[in-house]
Amino acid sequence: MSAFQGILLPLIWIFTTTPPIPPSPIPNSFEEKSKSEIIWDHLYDNYENIPSVEALDFALDGYENLENTLEKQVLTLIDFSLPSTEKRLWVIDLAKEKILLNTVVAHGRNSGMLMAEKFSNRPESYQSSLGFYKTGETYFGKHGYSLRLDGLEKGVNDQARNRAIVIHGADYAREEVAKMSGRLGRSLGCPAVPSELSKEVIDLIKDGSLLFIFADQEDYLSQSEYIQD
Repeated sequence: MSAFQGILLPLIWIFTTTPPIPPSPIPNSFEEKSKSEIIWDHLYDNYENIPSVEALDFALDGYENLENTLEKQVLTLIDFSLPSTEKRLWVIDLAKEKILLNTVVAHGRNSGMLMAEKFSNRPESYQSSLGFYKTGETYFGKHGYSLRLDGLEKGVNDQARNRAIVIHGADYAREEVAKMSGRLGRSLGCPAVPSELSKEVIDLIKDGSLLFIFADQEDYLSQSEYIQD
């Protein structure tokens, strides 16, 4: 036997006796994505300004936990991790996966200047409160057509009604103010929206839909019963 045959025969034995390696399964990207990622992808394909995956994921966790107590498949998401100059309020039709409205929204005067950084459930704090709310009834008050909110999280936002934390329109919450001063004006704790949009916002979300106010606050995110697995 030649030297070449001496090398070739062991190689032939290896290739004929070693079982073939099965191909790696192709991951099914659709199945691996969470519900929020699927909705986010759909929104990304159809809208210019959309909420972050993180904020939407927390919001949808809460929606799934609270769905049986709600009257509408509408989710309002406010992202206070964004500056007040950005359109950080979204009204989303979950059934149709559509953004119904996207606008700027003001935070409480003692929560911060451009950014909302401090939050409170305490009366007279003039700070915004995080967490999940159920929208209530409408009324006419000092800010005109307004919408009452019921905070659903004890110790986080359950004083909302006592504090008169409501959705209302305000001229200081208009985009023109942000362009002139570098930030929106601030409320006494209410998520105030532009005066010209307030009726549309309120009529979309009134009477039993879910509102979620998000911020990158570990103390809240690690404790909320509605966003835990």
